[in-house]
Amino acid sequence: MNILRSERVSASLLLAAAVLGLILANSPIGHDLVEFKHAHLAIPFTGLDLSLGHWVSDGLLAVFFFIVAVELRRELVIGELNSFSKAALPAIAALGGVVAPALVFLAFAGAGPTADGWPIPTATDIAFALGVLAMFGRFIPTRVRVFLLALAVLDDLIAILIIAFFFTADADLAYLGFAAITVTLFGMMSRLLSPRSPYVLARRSQWPVMVTLWTLAVLTWSFVYLSGVHATIAGVMLGLVMSRRPAGRAVHSLEPMSNAVILPLFAFSAALVAIPAVRPSELDPAFWGILVGLPVGKIVGITIIGGIATLFVHRRTGIKPLTWSDVAMVGALGGIGFTVSLLMNELAFREYPDVADQGVVAVLIGSGIAIAISAVFVGLKSRAYRRRGAAEGVGGPLAH
Repeated sequence: MNILRSERVSASLLLAAAVLGLILANSPIGHDLVEFKHAHLAIPFTGLDLSLGHWVSDGLLAVFFFIVAVELRRELVIGELNSFSKAALPAIAALGGVVAPALVFLAFAGAGPTADGWPIPTATDIAFALGVLAMFGRFIPTRVRVFLLALAVLDDLIAILIIAFFFTADADLAYLGFAAITVTLFGMMSRLLSPRSPYVLARRSQWPVMVTLWTLAVLTWSFVYLSGVHATIAGVMLGLVMSRRPAGRAVHSLEPMSNAVILPLFAFSAALVAIPAVRPSELDPAFWGILVGLPVGKIVGITIIGGIATLFVHRRTGIKPLTWSDVAMVGALGGIGFTVSLLMNELAFREYPDVADQGVVAVLIGSGIAIAISAVFVGLKSRAYRRRGAAEGVGGPLAH
């Protein structure tokens, strides 16, 4: 199972699933697959009636957001974001990586009906970005990887907030109240599994608690969905309140399923669109905003804002500074939007299915361009660090 936790394997499976989805959607069986994706599956007496595609994007993807939330909480408590001095630089760079792509998108889309798609190019796919870094950056210093991880985590936090506030309308407060109750109970019950709890149970006695936690998690997801808030937010809520040690064990158990099944299935489902049979001049401006915003907006925003911040933050903290080229490399990796960008595309253009299809293609092409740019960038930087390490008598990958 450890191979399914590999960043390289996760990135490879994601890319393969998206490419397969796009190919099959434009094959003779494409129409039938798309119809199957839109077929509804309802659960009687619950009010839950979703298409198969939405069971994946609203249901299964909540597990991915649970993992992201646990990682975010860990970084905030004991990781690389647990102090202002540590969080300042990636936070400022992440802000630049959100503002610049949004401005690029709006420069193309203007104030038209598809301007609501501005969040699409602002996301960074953690799994993909770290996967590319792992594939091509053997000699990249640990501090650069930590910077990328912190930036991507903060980027996902911003994405979560965007989903919660910009893609939610007419929330049902009663259902949100029920969700708050089940989330609170979930957090309290999870502490029974913590080794530091005075009420910790023997291993053989933990299964009733586990069953209760799964029940509360499903109820939370159902209440959030029925409230009108995007259901993946339920995963975020549960990940943030779960006791840290049990949450870490849960992530360890769920990560292989997320990497091997959930994320590839979502990528396949999201990429299951017919390539628009239109001339480039007939494409919606949103297409070009996404296509340019991901690889260009990200690298410009992160490099300029993050590079300037580096000069001031490291001068005050005394930490070994990142170079401008390090920050630019991270900016290139940040342009790999993929999973979260595909989700935002689905949310932003739910009333414009033709534009949504164009948006999927734009996300895939834009992320593909970012992958190619970052792979070259990471490879060149890795060789440079390898030569520097050899000159300094350091063997193997650098650790500082």
